[in-house]
Amino acid sequence: MNNKYINLKKGEKAAKYSTFANLALAVMKLVVGLLSGSIALIADGVHSFSDIFASVAVYIGLKLSQKEPDEKFQYGYYKFETLASLIISVIIILTGFEIVVDSVKSIITPTQMTIPLVVITASIISILVSYLLSRYKEKVGNEINSPALINDGKHSFVDVFSSLIVFLGILFSFIGYPIFQGFAGFGVALLIIYIGLKYGKQDILILLDANIDPKTVDTIKSIAINLDGVEGVHNIKIRRSGPYVLAELHIETERKYTIQKGDEISKKLESLIRNELKNLDSLLIKVDPSNKTLIKIAVPVDKENGFSSTISKHFGKAPYYLIAEIDKNQIKSYIVKKILVKFRNKKRA
Repeated sequence: MNNKYINLKKGEKAAKYSTFANLALAVMKLVVGLLSGSIALIADGVHSFSDIFASVAVYIGLKLSQKEPDEKFQYGYYKFETLASLIISVIIILTGFEIVVDSVKSIITPTQMTIPLVVITASIISILVSYLLSRYKEKVGNEINSPALINDGKHSFVDVFSSLIVFLGILFSFIGYPIFQGFAGFGVALLIIYIGLKYGKQDILILLDANIDPKTVDTIKSIAINLDGVEGVHNIKIRRSGPYVLAELHIETERKYTIQKGDEISKKLESLIRNELKNLDSLLIKVDPSNKTLIKIAVPVDKENGFSSTISKHFGKAPYYLIAEIDKNQIKSYIVKKILVKFRNKKRA
């Protein structure tokens, strides 16, 4: 099994552990919230259930991404992972709106909770577990370059703040201000909706093959243009497919090079790019001979004064000639030479 599928397996394992941990958190918060009457903790429990669906979506996406390319999906199944990430974003947004509704109800009709110490303990456990999950998923996501797992880790990090807000709301309710639970839930909801919209937009751009990483384009261009034998580089295109990048580019080599030499340059360039971009899956390099066409022109001039010289009216009688080298309509160099031999008109007999 190659490293690519080992990484996907690692991500799948992280998503599975996250699912079990979120399930335990959700059950704990919902049970304690229902028994105590804590609206904020119930909302946080509902939020944790959304995390379960998100983790399951990531798990399914990473599982499907491990399938080998076939006749129907010739570029592989990697985009299932991005699709899973988009599902996460949608779930986050819907959950945010649901918590907004519950929070407004709690503000309008605040209720005092029971068993406050148990509620506070459950809230503290939620903060700690969410933080550990967030660090774990982001670490694995960055190791395997999985946007879905990274997004899920950021979602868990949002849970840390949301659980902290819930904790403060519960604490204020404990000291006699139950309305703060509703405000806590409302603040959490706004944060959740913002995160969902932000990452949902990125997922859609990836699925539409948009270039969301111009730095990678600059990296490829820099490597190519600095390679000996490469005269020019253009048409660099990249797109993401799940955790991987697919790229293509055209390079120009000197016209004197043989096809074999051009192929050698192409292979060397591919090796350099792959060493730099660890998440590169597919790379297509098209090699063309350089379009550079150097021409020389000679212009008769009356004085040796560079480009300020006056063009002579007589080609044969001009004392000097300005000789310039031009490439792609640009003057590369020039020189003014004195004519030692003059042409004379012969008199007719």
